[in-house]
Amino acid sequence: MAVLAVVSAVGVLVDDRVLVGAPIWAKPFKFAVSFVAYCLSLAWMLSLLPDRRRVGWWAGTVVALASLVEMVIITGQVVRGKRSHFNHATPFDEALFNAMAVTVVILWAGTLVVAVLLLRARITDRASAWAVRCGILLALAGAAVGFLMTQPAPGQQRGVSKVVGAHSVGVPDGGPSMPLTGWSTTGGDLRIPHFFGMHALQLLPLLVMVLSLLAPRFARLADDRVRLRLVLVASGAYAAAFALLLWQALRGQPLTGPDGATLGATGLILITVALGVYGALRTGRTSVATTAPAPKDLVP
Repeated sequence: MAVLAVVSAVGVLVDDRVLVGAPIWAKPFKFAVSFVAYCLSLAWMLSLLPDRRRVGWWAGTVVALASLVEMVIITGQVVRGKRSHFNHATPFDEALFNAMAVTVVILWAGTLVVAVLLLRARITDRASAWAVRCGILLALAGAAVGFLMTQPAPGQQRGVSKVVGAHSVGVPDGGPSMPLTGWSTTGGDLRIPHFFGMHALQLLPLLVMVLSLLAPRFARLADDRVRLRLVLVASGAYAAAFALLLWQALRGQPLTGPDGATLGATGLILITVALGVYGALRTGRTSVATTAPAPKDLVP
């Protein structure tokens, strides 16, 4: 995937073909980079398993092979100058897209096996354990958004239309979009919650690493109960934000144009998170005060 990311980056620079409003090599580049982060994260999580490593190894291998097959199809279609996703233009194109659909289901199932193993594993540090568990469950939810994209959009009909499925909601794919990401700026875009959910796999464990690095400097963070509660608050906030992004996309609303309901829900999430963080840190302050050393004149 790392090699393919480099090849695709070169393709973006030297190949001026455009497909569905984006440089034709942009899709394999973004997928390759995403798979690098996804598979490295899963590999690290599998190393945390105290037992059942053999089952984890097989699940990880299935995920890697399914990812490879998907990328071979995506890249092959780019070379042919054809779209890989939602393409039913010819029997061959339809067969390739159906094969991709199978690989996605296999990839999702392999990740689910890893999630079950992590939920059952006894990981010593509770903050790390729950960051990993919540991260992979949110990643599964984010990946599942991809199944919504395969549903026929308005005006499309299975067995008739050459394209069945879409990233955008309320507008055609390939319209005005944000730079780099390509997300629609005129309608909803299911790739936003898809991306956000899947990368909980990296961001929640990264939070634990940051808290652990700060613990020697801040006494409250040295308390494992405080770190655990902060991770749980962050996981809840991440889940709420994911649900909000999915709701916004399904209503055909662009990320850059939130309405009053979206802004109100965002404000409610922020207030809840602030209260949660305050409560977690207050617990740490109480703990530090309780365990503080006694004054010298009171020590027997």
